[in-house]
Amino acid sequence: MKFLRKYSLSKRINLLTASIMGPLTVLVLYLLVNMINFSTAYNQSVKNITVIKDYSLNFKTDLDYSIYRAIVGNLALDDLDEYAKNSNSDSAKVRNPYKIINEMRNAVKRQETESGKNSADLMRRISKSLGWLERVVRKIDDNIQEGGHYAENIELLDKDIRSSTQLIQDNLQEYIYYEAVNLENIRVDLEIRARDTLILCIAILTSILLINFFLTRVITHSVTHPIRELCRATRQVAKGNFSPAEIESGDEIQVLTKSFNDMTGEIQYLIENIKKEQRNLKDTELKLLQAQINPHFLYNTLDAIVWMAEGGQDKEVVAMVTALSQFFRTTLSQGRDYITIQEEESHIRSYLSIQEFRYADILEYEIDIDPSLYEYTILKLTLQPLVENALYHGIKNKRGKGKITVRGYEKEDHIYLEVADNGIGMDEEELGQLQEKLKGETPNDRGFGLGNVNERIQLNYGPEYGITFRSCKGEGTTATVCIPKKNIPFCENNEPKNP
Repeated sequence: MKFLRKYSLSKRINLLTASIMGPLTVLVLYLLVNMINFSTAYNQSVKNITVIKDYSLNFKTDLDYSIYRAIVGNLALDDLDEYAKNSNSDSAKVRNPYKIINEMRNAVKRQETESGKNSADLMRRISKSLGWLERVVRKIDDNIQEGGHYAENIELLDKDIRSSTQLIQDNLQEYIYYEAVNLENIRVDLEIRARDTLILCIAILTSILLINFFLTRVITHSVTHPIRELCRATRQVAKGNFSPAEIESGDEIQVLTKSFNDMTGEIQYLIENIKKEQRNLKDTELKLLQAQINPHFLYNTLDAIVWMAEGGQDKEVVAMVTALSQFFRTTLSQGRDYITIQEEESHIRSYLSIQEFRYADILEYEIDIDPSLYEYTILKLTLQPLVENALYHGIKNKRGKGKITVRGYEKEDHIYLEVADNGIGMDEEELGQLQEKLKGETPNDRGFGLGNVNERIQLNYGPEYGITFRSCKGEGTTATVCIPKKNIPFCENNEPKNP
């Protein structure tokens, strides 16, 4: 190009650099704006879930218990805070009900302005329920101050207060569900934007290649060669390879290369971070599920212990309390996600031992896991949902005594763990529905929690592993877990290393 001859080589190189940096700057700004928008929406949704989750866990328990203590102790509601300060630890949750309701009302007002349409409607419903609830609480307070209304207050507590707090708690859970759906919508929107961004990147990078090809024909080979190397690196990024570009060149091109590597590193970091957040969300769902299941199991077990103690069955009480202690010790496992197969066996043995006390007339069990597998690791709480499913959906629905058998063996560098029952079994249609449930394709009450177990296994080991079922109507069901035969070492932060 003749018109370029009047410019020095430095200016030509500057022109070449500008032709690259201009589009890249636009691209980086575009990515930055998208990242900020996504991060803001995501953080707001997570904040909404976090705030409401705390109230969902504590509101009903605190309010019901505080009003109950006020009725039993014939205490004015405004005196409950002072009562809690001067009482023992049994009154740790006693608080002024008006303060509890006002705190919830303030939280609802904040979330109503910061949430989507469905969530905002829920917050308005909760606000109306709080108003009605406050009127009932005030009625109880007036009765206490008048005296002589104990039976009426207890009836108001049982019929009005507890049903209202349960309704509010259900609405809070539904709000959390809508916010979780909003998180999924954000993820889908991010995928769409990523696809559009990829198209834009390809268009911009193609333009850069064409412009540089045109300009480098009139610039020395020392400039054209590193630029072509940089173009090859950009094509690799478009294909998903985020390896750093290594180009030997002058200072100007070296700066450009560093900026490019920083950009690709940031993109790779964002992608990995999103994957990690998705996995954390699945772990949170499992923990919420366990938080719902364990209290019911604990309540029922403690009730059984009380019945045995009242019947003078001291040895059985000791055995059952020991099994319960071992069960929750393994459940906690110092916060680890991976435990040994021996620990997992101990966990289900404790669970089945407890259930055998409760269902002695219908349940017996056998555990036969090859001791050579004890040293290998497994995801915690893999077998317990399968054993629980076998008990509640197989054995309890069968007439007469049933048996649960747990086996463990190795085959071709894989570990297989089977949970079999001789319960009512499933026909082909029911078995098909359960298999679709494991894939997350259809909702089904049977197998509650098994989909989470299967998904955790595949997330941690790969899609070729997981749970399979065999069943025959009237003969029983066998669930088989397949995992690789390996040990998972741990980092200090309790995250598994790659073996």
